[in-house]
Amino acid sequence: MKGTESFKKTIHSYLEQRASEDTLFAEKYHEVSRPIDDIVTYILNQVAKSGCMGFTDDEIYSLAIHAAEERNLEVGKPLECDIKVNHIVELTEEEKQEARHNAIRRLENETYQRIANRKKPKTKAQTSVQQLSLFNF
Repeated sequence: MKGTESFKKTIHSYLEQRASEDTLFAEKYHEVSRPIDDIVTYILNQVAKSGCMGFTDDEIYSLAIHAAEERNLEVGKPLECDIKVNHIVELTEEEKQEARHNAIRRLENETYQRIANRKKPKTKAQTSVQQLSLFNF
């Protein structure tokens, strides 16, 4: 599952960063050394128990920290689900230039198509309008 793998990477990166910044957490994190799959399973089971559908990053990260620190933790059974991870995508300058170039090319093509469609002659059926006269009655 693509979403689940992305979620695992996100949680693992967060825990590693937290361990590099917080020495107290780092001691417990490395001492317990719980696999990331178990941490994710614990988070998913806690989310399922809550009955809620959406969580803030801080809520999920606090569950991850708890799962990483706690020695006697009941992880629960693995769940099959799809996880959506919100990421902010940072584009390089090259990618920005390429996206801008593609957008301009698309706009030029659309404009050309509109102009070409406007210059087509209208058929006789489109131009003639039937107007009734009072004398026809």
